[in-house]
Amino acid sequence: MLGANALKRRGVRLHAIVDKPNRADLKGNAMLTNLEIGEEEARIAVDLIVGELKRRGKVAVIAVADRHGELIALWRMNGAGLACMTIATNKAFTAAREKKPSGDVGRSSRDGGWDIAYLGDRRYVGWDGGVPVVIGGQVVGAVAVSGLSGEEDAELAALGVQRIVESAG
Repeated sequence: MLGANALKRRGVRLHAIVDKPNRADLKGNAMLTNLEIGEEEARIAVDLIVGELKRRGKVAVIAVADRHGELIALWRMNGAGLACMTIATNKAFTAAREKKPSGDVGRSSRDGGWDIAYLGDRRYVGWDGGVPVVIGGQVVGAVAVSGLSGEEDAELAALGVQRIVESAG
């Protein structure tokens, strides 16, 4: 596992969140450090996926989100559908927030007999194509693709995730 300085050199931002329930609890272990991807990692994923799509002669939309599911990057290739922009964004949101692939969330909803709307935000979707980025055991963001079959969207998003993880060391 990389130390904080090595991750910072690679563009991975570190954020500290301190939970202070009471002053007696602040004895050395009260601070949590959370990793989060940034624009450098987003560019790495987008460039790889766009290159692969061009190689295949296809077009799609790529979204990269931080650990909260909020957008860092959105790339719509020429000819990709407009609705794919919202769908890719929502797939990335879902994967980051639920800490698992967006398609798994949808299958859990279907198999469990519950409406995905119960998650409380209209941005949650259950289609394949959103994949969380896990570094050091933490979900630090997500990559999503929309515009192809769910299987191909997920495959391409996973390629982007793999490249981000490799770039982190």
